[in-house]
Amino acid sequence: MTLSAAANGVFAIAPTPFHDDGRIDEASIDRLTDFYGEVGCDGVTVLGILGEAPKLDAAEAEIVAKRFIKRAGQLQVIVGVSAPGFAAMRALARTAMEAGAAGVMIAPPPSLRTDDQITTYFRQAEEAIGEGIPWVLQDYPLTLSVVMTPSVIRRIVMDSQACVMLKHEDWPGLEKISALRGFQRDGSLRPLSILTGNGGLFLDFEMERGADGAMTGYAFPDMLVDVVRLSRSGARDQAHDLFDAHLPLLRYEQQPGVGLAVRKYVLQQRGVIASAAQRKPGATIGATAKAEVDYLLARVARVDRRAALSRPHAAE
Repeated sequence: MTLSAAANGVFAIAPTPFHDDGRIDEASIDRLTDFYGEVGCDGVTVLGILGEAPKLDAAEAEIVAKRFIKRAGQLQVIVGVSAPGFAAMRALARTAMEAGAAGVMIAPPPSLRTDDQITTYFRQAEEAIGEGIPWVLQDYPLTLSVVMTPSVIRRIVMDSQACVMLKHEDWPGLEKISALRGFQRDGSLRPLSILTGNGGLFLDFEMERGADGAMTGYAFPDMLVDVVRLSRSGARDQAHDLFDAHLPLLRYEQQPGVGLAVRKYVLQQRGVIASAAQRKPGATIGATAKAEVDYLLARVARVDRRAALSRPHAAE
C-alpha cells in the first residue's frame, strides 16, 4: 500500500493525543485512527506541523508513528519526517517505511529563499531518505515562509520520480492548482496527486480547480469526505451547501495560535480523544472560547446532525 500519484480522497492530519500531564495517549491514538477509518478517510498523516512533532523526541516520534501504522488497517499512513538535519529525517523515514507507512512528507526549512536553494534541498532530502521511498512535498508558505511557484514545484517533481503528491496549502492558491493541472495538460508535468490543506478552508473551490482531495485536520473529517465525494459526483450545490454550513466553525478553527486547541477540544467533545491537552508550550482556550465553539457546533447541527454533541464543556 505504498503511496502513488493516483492517491485521492481525504487524508486526515492527525493531532498527537496527550494525557493532561503531557504523556503520549496511546489509547486515544487507537480511537482516533479507528474514527478516521469509520468516517471514510482514505489515509492519515501523522507528525505533521499540527501533530506537535517538534515537541517529541526521536524515540517518541517513532512510538507515535508505529502506533498509528499498527492500528491503521486499510488506511494509508503518511509520516511527517521533516527535521533540521538529514540524519534524523533518514532515520524516521526508514523506520516508518519498515513499520508499514505508505510514504513520508517533507517540508522545506524556513531558511530557503531562492528557487535553486529550494530545488537543491529537496533533491538532497530524497537522497538522504533513500531512493524508492514515496514522498509528499509540503507547500505551506504561510507558516514556513518558503514560496514555491508552480514552476519550482514542477522542477522538484520532474527531478524526482518518488515525489508522488503535493500537499498544497498556499493562500491564495486556487490559481496554483490550475497552473499545475495546466502543466499536466501540456505534458510538462507528470501525474501528481494534489491534496489540499489550510484546515479545508477553500476545499469547495479547490476540488473544482482539480484537487484530488484534502489533507487537513478539521475536526469533522466526515464533512471533508462528503464534500470531496459530492464534488466528484458533480453535485456542486450540495457540496457547497454542506461546506457553507461548516464554514463558520472552519474559520474559527483556523485562528493562528489557537487552532489546534480548538480542534482538539472538538475532537474531545466528539469522544474521539480523552484530553484536549497539548504538550507544553501550547495554547489553551478558556471557558468563553469553548462556549463560542459550542454555539458554532449548535449552528452547524441545524444542517449536519453530526455536530449535535451532547457533551457541554466543563466549567473552569
